[in-house]
Amino acid sequence: RGVFPQVPRAGQMGFHNRTEFNKRIMLMGNDNERINPKSGFKNYGFVKGEYLLLKGSIIGPAKRLIKLRKTVRDADYPEEAPQITYLHTEWQNGGNQQ
Repeated sequence: RGVFPQVPRAGQMGFHNRTEFNKRIMLMGNDNERINPKSGFKNYGFVKGEYLLLKGSIIGPAKRLIKLRKTVRDADYPEEAPQITYLHTEWQNGGNQQ
């Protein structure tokens, strides 16, 4: 008797669906120099294309596709864009500082 592929089994570590709500979009753009740390992001590297900066944490492995959709429920966020005053792009992760 077979088991459905959606059922988590022993050893299954990835490709599970997760749902999170109320992730606010803080910044969108394609100016990579503005957001790339000097040593790159841990387990990812450097952003090379367009990006989306979200408030909060996003679950899932690095470099894996994250699907977003328009919200069904109304969020309590104000409609105007947030003002970002500082982005930390100094050395991190013990990178080579030469």
